[in-house]
Amino acid sequence: MFVLGNGESRKRIDINSLHGIKIACNAICRDSFVDHLVCVDRRMVDEAYNFYQSNFNKLYTRQEWLVSRSHMQNLYAVPDIPYQPIKRADEPFQWGSGPYALLLAATSNFKDIKMIGFDLHGTNDKVNNLYKNTKHYDNSNKSAVDPSYWIHQIAKVFECFPKTQFTVYNNEGWELPDSWKLSNVSLDNLSNLIYNK
Repeated sequence: MFVLGNGESRKRIDINSLHGIKIACNAICRDSFVDHLVCVDRRMVDEAYNFYQSNFNKLYTRQEWLVSRSHMQNLYAVPDIPYQPIKRADEPFQWGSGPYALLLAATSNFKDIKMIGFDLHGTNDKVNNLYKNTKHYDNSNKSAVDPSYWIHQIAKVFECFPKTQFTVYNNEGWELPDSWKLSNVSLDNLSNLIYNK
């Protein structure tokens, strides 16, 4: 099971050559086939459904976006948050596509989940996203998004699924956030993925 974020670290990864179930986010469907696509931004839901339906089997979004899109086939709600919200970052509407994609993988009973493209931090304090400067995405000169919500939400997925092993792949020198340093989470170098181009 692969969960794919859109951080620039995955630029050289041949997504179509990854063997296994692939859950991914947003505009990746412009380039590659994935089994499950998560889009919690309304604009990306509509773009993906209208233009890239052959590039995913199922599309997931927020429950509240389903009502006005009942005509869309293969459109599903993202999983419910598996714990009681305590802070603002725990509220379902504050969750982004990346954390929801990981939650979808964890709730699918896969016990070995590989994460690629979850860079979290900006590049030189600017946006770190493979789709920057394209429709529905920030310009490359915009300041990076504060990753604190993503870090917290992903840590909660790790905590809620302690019997699942999560491996985070990234470039050499990248470090796990402290809250991710759990017994079921490991870090590996992208160079160890045998599907690198």
